[in-house]
Amino acid sequence: MERIVFDWSVIKASFVWDVLKYDLLKLMLSVVCGAIIGSERSRHGRAAGMRTHILVCMGACLTSMISMFVSDVLLHQGDVLRIPAQVISGIGFLGAGMIILKSNNVITGLTTAAGIWTTGVIGIAVGYGFFTGAMAGAILFLITITLFSKFERRKRMAQVFYVEVGDMYQTNRVMDDISALISSEFSIRTMPPRSEKSGNIGLNVVIERRGKLTVEDICKINDVVFAIED
Repeated sequence: MERIVFDWSVIKASFVWDVLKYDLLKLMLSVVCGAIIGSERSRHGRAAGMRTHILVCMGACLTSMISMFVSDVLLHQGDVLRIPAQVISGIGFLGAGMIILKSNNVITGLTTAAGIWTTGVIGIAVGYGFFTGAMAGAILFLITITLFSKFERRKRMAQVFYVEVGDMYQTNRVMDDISALISSEFSIRTMPPRSEKSGNIGLNVVIERRGKLTVEDICKINDVVFAIED
């Protein structure tokens, strides 16, 4: 079996300031792209928020940088796309954890799962130095999930709200106040709070027919600390 010998002089020569600046630029840009996508998910109270997206993007970026380092610096022949390719397929385990089928047959987390996968792809692009594609992808992703989400909500017949109550002992009163605002068939189910704050409790409100109820109306109810339309 052939023994692999590393040429440490070549490795030391790679740690010049120009190369280091370029590597740091890639990692910092991956952090920025992850933060751009993650900030929107975090604002909507998703479990995979800014920190998760930053780590996914930076980790994917690093896999591309490792592939290029092994090929260009260590001079090992091989496919520089092999390691990043595993990121694209392997990121599915995170996405699968985001998708939830609720008891009212409402599936949530698909957009977040797709965002995790896209964030990984953007990180790979940054690692290979495709900066324009990575930034354009991050910006277009943000535009897609903000503008098109409003369009989808208008087209849906049902309305789904997530409401977080700051005092779990006031849950029944808050549920009664929400019920008074709804004129059609609906269901309200308690769930663990997305904020994970002790003493809070979450409510999943599903209204069969879209009405005039808005997030602003729900937030006016006492002890409601957070509300979004899913």
